[in-house]
Amino acid sequence: MRRFLSVIALLGGVAPAIAQAPAPATPQPSAPQTYESKVVNGKGETIGTITIRDGASALVLRLAIQPGGLPPGWHGIHFHAVADCSDTEKFEKSKSHVNHDQSKHGLLNPEGPDEGDLPNVYANADGSVNAEVSSETPLTGEGGLKDADGSAFLIHANEDDHTSQPIGGAGPRIGCAVIK
Repeated sequence: MRRFLSVIALLGGVAPAIAQAPAPATPQPSAPQTYESKVVNGKGETIGTITIRDGASALVLRLAIQPGGLPPGWHGIHFHAVADCSDTEKFEKSKSHVNHDQSKHGLLNPEGPDEGDLPNVYANADGSVNAEVSSETPLTGEGGLKDADGSAFLIHANEDDHTSQPIGGAGPRIGCAVIK
């Protein structure tokens, strides 16, 4: 009888260990990468910030513009190909949109969108903006915004119609943030 109890005790001690064996490790999603940059106006003054969080399937950009930062109304926003906001009068050193696959401009264009296209944002009566937009364009890696020459986030004077070329009628560049 004693032998039988020892066998039961032995099995009882092993069975729970087998039942509680750790499951195979599953890859945990990594924490989103975060990047922040100041937004400057045509006078080189800081008018706000962008905060970018880059996850596995999308990039999320949060735009915060202080009161007085922009003219009230709708404004086109885009990612441009070069991280240069030094020519504050026109922000032309930021070049054209990020567009690695040569798509047409416009979120509503059947031949688009290009990688720089983003939805419009609305500046309140006091010129402030608090908005969040997403993009499939990654922050890092192949085709990422933080490539060899970086990228820029641009705010335009007018809204983007999301179809016409090359920038949807968004007009002059009035705000810029470096991404590198």
